Amino acid sequence: MELKYVGDLPQVSKTGVTFDHSRPDKYTYLTAAVELLEALSYGETETTKHLYTSKHKELNASEILDLLKKFCPDLNKVFETKDDKAKAFVDDLKQRDKENTTLTDAGRETWSRNIDLMTDYYLQYVTNKSAYECAVSALGEEIKSAKVQSLDVPLFRNYGFVLNDLKNSLMLKKAPIDSDIQINQTEKGLLATMTFMHSK
Repeated sequence: MELKYVGDLPQVSKTGVTFDHSRPDKYTYLTAAVELLEALSYGETETTKHLYTSKHKELNASEILDLLKKFCPDLNKVFETKDDKAKAFVDDLKQRDKENTTLTDAGRETWSRNIDLMTDYYLQYVTNKSAYECAVSALGEEIKSAKVQSLDVPLFRNYGFVLNDLKNSLMLKKAPIDSDIQINQTEKGLLATMTFMHSK
């Protein structure tokens, strides 16, 4: 299993391949996610308010993977499903190709060939997304077990995206954790304060 940046989600058509910039490669957010995960992975403590200071260092793929293995016990299971997810995604594209009544036979063949050319790309895109979702889920578990009440994070290097995805992930837990994010201007720049409302 390998992590590497591939870029935005490709959109395949009979004329070629474009990229959907509204659906970026989740690899972009992995450093921020695993840094927060590492910073909060200490279990229950008396301190429930936390200030995270960025390391200002972009992790390489190997470092990210090592941290994911440390904090995501079900990582292997997550990656076992990535092939199925990628295959389902490609199969859906091919089915839409077959059902498109406006295509000529040549257009349909070109579209199908473009899909085949991008299959490895889709597989890596899904792999990166699976790794990121695993990191965000593990981060939510650390917040839950440590009963973190608030977290202050500098708002740069993709931390804001991670906090937003974390908010959504916490609401999907069996015992949902409501949260709120406030943005404040400080002497050192923008600071995001995320507060967590744990159920009793």
